[in-house]
Amino acid sequence: QVQLVESGGGLVQAGGSLRLSCTASGGTFSSYAMGWFRQAPGKEREVVSAINSSGGTGYADSVKGRFTISRDNAKNSLYLQINSVKFEDTAVYYCAVARFPGIRLTASSYAYWGQGTQVTVSS
Repeated sequence: QVQLVESGGGLVQAGGSLRLSCTASGGTFSSYAMGWFRQAPGKEREVVSAINSSGGTGYADSVKGRFTISRDNAKNSLYLQINSVKFEDTAVYYCAVARFPGIRLTASSYAYWGQGTQVTVSS
């Protein structure tokens, strides 16, 4: 049974930093793209960043230059470094494993999802 568990969320001041982690179990995911999504209250889930099986990355325009995605295939883990956080980054952040090795920026391309970790940005 595939399971994804996110951690690292919490309360952070605007302008601060935090690092989200996601650990996958129940399979080997090195051959698949992985991604981070987020969902703010009253809004649809949106892609934040994705990384392909070779380490190539893609980002939403709203986070370019501030977020960095990475993965450690030996640990079946995915990370998201968030710098210079803004109020609009407040959301539940989800990690996901794609159905394909290449970068995908739509939620429908992802087969497995974690339960999410809350990130709240304060003043």
